[in-house]
Amino acid sequence: MRDEADTTMTEPYDPRKYRLRTFFDAAAAFRRREADPREYLEECIETIEVREPAVRAFTVTNLEVARAAADAASARYRARSPLSPIDGIPIGIKDLFETRDMPVEMGSRLWKGFRPFRDAAHVHALREAGAVIVGKTVTTEFGMSHPGPTTNPFDPGRTPGGSSSGSAAAVGARMLPAATGSQVVGSIIRPAGFCGNFAMKPTFGALNRGGGHSALSQSHLGVHAGSIEDCWAVMHAIHRRAGGDPGQPGLVGDVEPHHPEKPATLIHLRTGGWDAADPAAREAFGSVVDLLAAYGVRIVTRADDERVEAFERVIADARPLTEDICAYELRWPLGAYRHFSPGALSPSITARLERGEAMSAEDYRSCLDRRAAARDALNLLRGAGNALVTLSQPGPAPAGLESTGDPVFNAPASLTGAPAVTLPVMVLDGLPLGLQLIGFPHDDTRLVGLARWVESALADD
Repeated sequence: MRDEADTTMTEPYDPRKYRLRTFFDAAAAFRRREADPREYLEECIETIEVREPAVRAFTVTNLEVARAAADAASARYRARSPLSPIDGIPIGIKDLFETRDMPVEMGSRLWKGFRPFRDAAHVHALREAGAVIVGKTVTTEFGMSHPGPTTNPFDPGRTPGGSSSGSAAAVGARMLPAATGSQVVGSIIRPAGFCGNFAMKPTFGALNRGGGHSALSQSHLGVHAGSIEDCWAVMHAIHRRAGGDPGQPGLVGDVEPHHPEKPATLIHLRTGGWDAADPAAREAFGSVVDLLAAYGVRIVTRADDERVEAFERVIADARPLTEDICAYELRWPLGAYRHFSPGALSPSITARLERGEAMSAEDYRSCLDRRAAARDALNLLRGAGNALVTLSQPGPAPAGLESTGDPVFNAPASLTGAPAVTLPVMVLDGLPLGLQLIGFPHDDTRLVGLARWVESALADD
């Protein structure tokens, strides 16, 4: 069992010792009737009671309903008829998405106390699969940059990242084995890196975003979890019952996660953030790359292949380009919110709105052309390597709660719609530092296999 660990932080973070809470191995015990989902949920609740006063990952919990759902799952396991591989999994829902029995507030005082009449598509799918919805997790304002109250589970004086702040922190603090998140620039991978958990942002459109503040053309739904296996299981359960975004082919792959697959070649991606990254983070990343090379993985850089060089050039400004695209697309609804309640938007959200209002339709079309060029350049890399490898964040979580950190290492995968995972395999200054693997669109299942091998190889070293 990977989840045998104390629920309090008494020592600096060490990825070799810290054990996240997982579900896939617990479910095996449920099937053997050695334990049950209600007992597992109570363990999560005990951890929530200890950690939540400092971490502040949740906007609301719904424990009575969660306990009833866990009891129903326990009965199904006793009858040997679980609904799915995630039947009974306690999970948090990012508060950008609708839940019929809890408010959706989106980190905004404009939406305080708003109660929808339905579940978002992925929440509906999770309930059908038997998941136990424990509560709503904190998001930054409208999933953008203005932070909420959540703190980093390894240092309450530092940010958990954003915008999926509560989801990353709840998993990192071992309160839950999984939680949903969403990403437009870096809102899944970066906070997971800061909070020391696994996370996956699948290919754009792979999971249905219906029922959320998700009208942006780069918004992805994804999962934070205590293992890459749990990430895959949750995503697959969602897709099986709710599909992908309308008009998209959805998540491709079987219910079982891809077997661990050693990559023949990985592309070392610097991105536009390399020079600004913490030198110690670059050194830690270099050590990991050297270890992978020692295992026989070929590492290709921009100096080795002109296709890599071309991609590095085209994604050097991925972060500001993404921010421009989002700003233009946010003119509605942010303009409507400002009209409805002048002064209710934070200064950072107001600045995004003003940035979008200063853009013309021609500016936006130019941004889309540049995004298309980045996607074309990524497709040309399919022959250069099995996946790309880089940092998940520029360094350890920044001190203070005023900023959620820099998403510069995450923007390329968001811009191109490529799947990405982060693995909690590095440490810097006693805090987590994530390793990011980026795959090719609709190759999500293989990326999971590559990630499983990388994680195992680094754990064994």
